Amino acid sequence: MTSNRPLKIFISYAFADNALVEKVYSHLVRLGADPWLDTEKLLPGQEWKQEITKALEDVDLILLCLTKRSVSKEGYVQKEMRLALDRALEMPDGSIFLIPARLEECEMPYSLKDYQWVDLFTESGMAKLVKSLNLRAQKVGAKLLSSDGVPAPEIKKQKAAPKRKKTSSNSNSGVVINIQGQNSNSNIVVGNENKVSNNSEE
Repeated sequence: MTSNRPLKIFISYAFADNALVEKVYSHLVRLGADPWLDTEKLLPGQEWKQEITKALEDVDLILLCLTKRSVSKEGYVQKEMRLALDRALEMPDGSIFLIPARLEECEMPYSLKDYQWVDLFTESGMAKLVKSLNLRAQKVGAKLLSSDGVPAPEIKKQKAAPKRKKTSSNSNSGVVINIQGQNSNSNIVVGNENKVSNNSEE
């Protein structure tokens, strides 16, 4: 039986992937969910580690956003992943509670290999995620997500800007150097194809 309360989703990610994760967060909000994202939910002065632990204890589902960067990064993102796995072990067998979501092609961490993941960078990825979220919403009595008329965001890594081509050193700079006075046995090198005029008076 569903209710009017939104599905609570904890989003775990590496901060370097924030731009892509913000797209996922905004889309879930538009669908009627209540996602928890540190950059959106943490308030100034709060102890962030304590708030993250509290949020993990209070959610209906954990969404692990994975990229090459996050699976290889050391630090708190790995601790979050372990906390998420610990919470998943508390759930009854067969429950959808932990969903690994790849934002790009990347190797799955060994600890997550038992969980079916979703590729959000594919055309059907977001639709598959919503199906799983609604199964969880039905299970916990939360409001179903509705994607009618809500376009899925494009989840793709931005390509690096192309490097500027170096200008040719052989171009004619049009530099003219005027030499005045007595000059003898002097060598002046000013570059390729520059003009030198000797205005010395005998």
